[in-house]
Amino acid sequence: MLLRLPFPDIIFALSALIVAFTVHELSHGLMAYALGDNTAKYDGRLTLNPVRHIDPIGFLILLFAGFGWAKPVMVDTRNFRYPKQDMALTAVAGPLSNFLLAFISVMLLVPLMMGPGGGISGGLATFLSYMMQLNLVLGIFNLIPLPPLDGSKLFGVLLPDSVYFSFIGFGSRYGMIILLILVFTGMLGNIISPLLSFGMNLLFGIARFVYM
Repeated sequence: MLLRLPFPDIIFALSALIVAFTVHELSHGLMAYALGDNTAKYDGRLTLNPVRHIDPIGFLILLFAGFGWAKPVMVDTRNFRYPKQDMALTAVAGPLSNFLLAFISVMLLVPLMMGPGGGISGGLATFLSYMMQLNLVLGIFNLIPLPPLDGSKLFGVLLPDSVYFSFIGFGSRYGMIILLILVFTGMLGNIISPLLSFGMNLLFGIARFVYM
């Protein structure tokens, strides 16, 4: 839980989360717009202004429970040429943006780790460390193939239409309940933790190779 962190770290972690949520939701909107749906544009979601993307309740719950959400970007699939496939592309754009932010963060972090710590460089390194970790967590979490998460739309491309709509309908009714059970039983952590470790090792491995 974020509020259990030392005070300076809370500020760095919250800042990283705001950036991660904002870019994630903006990426959904930009992809939908590129594929022909103007809904996000009309809703004012094609912006880096975090106020347009952060859900106050979801963010507050995140502080206390370690689980929260941003405002979902609305999409009208009737504007897509290939609704199921284009919805999957729109959905996956969010997690991919988080992985890109994590990659950029580690590429900036490694040189700072090689230099002297403290002062501005120490604070920036802490912020970048949270950027890397939280973006990886957000990207991995959203790729879980459970509605309403983004991974369900990506998984749905593999399903025939009759099964796809039943799957999405089931998820809209029970997905959040299943998700909460996974969170509060610790099962979600057991899924994400090894993937997070793998992702961090991979990113640091790439960065060290680049800076050798």
